[in-house]
Amino acid sequence: MAEDTIATIVSKRMADQIAEEFIEKIRLGQLVEGDILPTERELCEQFETSRPTVREALKQMRLQGFLSAAAGQRPRVTKPSLEGILQMAAEHIRGLLGDAESGAHLEQMRQFIEIGAVRHAVQRASNLQVTTIARALEQNFKAIGTKDFAATDIAFHRCIVCILGNPIILQLHDMFVSGLFEKRTPEDDPFEQNHTSYEEHRLICQYIIDGDVIAATDMMDQHLTRSYRERLKSAKSITIGAKANRQP
Repeated sequence: MAEDTIATIVSKRMADQIAEEFIEKIRLGQLVEGDILPTERELCEQFETSRPTVREALKQMRLQGFLSAAAGQRPRVTKPSLEGILQMAAEHIRGLLGDAESGAHLEQMRQFIEIGAVRHAVQRASNLQVTTIARALEQNFKAIGTKDFAATDIAFHRCIVCILGNPIILQLHDMFVSGLFEKRTPEDDPFEQNHTSYEEHRLICQYIIDGDVIAATDMMDQHLTRSYRERLKSAKSITIGAKANRQP
């Protein structure tokens, strides 16, 4: 047992070394984007190690965004991008969305981002940016009661977050909010729920135009809190209904 553990540790360290060596070559320009790596067999011979160790090294490089590998093709060198790195992180986090507590943590993160964003919008938004928010609000109104409402809902909030000018925050917002919307339960009365959300959006927009920081941040906080709690009620109702239908 001890020997197996030691072998695993040695293999992991070797995989780390192989990955680090290739990454350093990429950073120094000795390997450039599009270059094809040697075969696994050649890598095994080069580093005098096993295939599992080589595969672990290649996996590490892919996770860090330094390799891409299509099915049936040898890995190619790539350059990490902000979008790619965050996308990989999002895929892991989205796997947690089935857990109620994890979903609540993501909702809380969204709330912090959007309250800060709306505060920044009131204080710093240009006339063009405010106009963009108002146009998104108009599209949101037109979509009430339709299948397009969720997309216009996301677009309205995204316009506000865009004003921060922070690509990392915007990318996180895009990925997490879309994931949260995908997990929403169906609404009993879409028109009524859509209308409530729109009215809150309208007030947020109006407070941004008025330059009222306190009212805008309070309304965003209330809007996101209400929306989340309404979804919790819907999920609970569906669960109770499903249990009742199963009873003989």
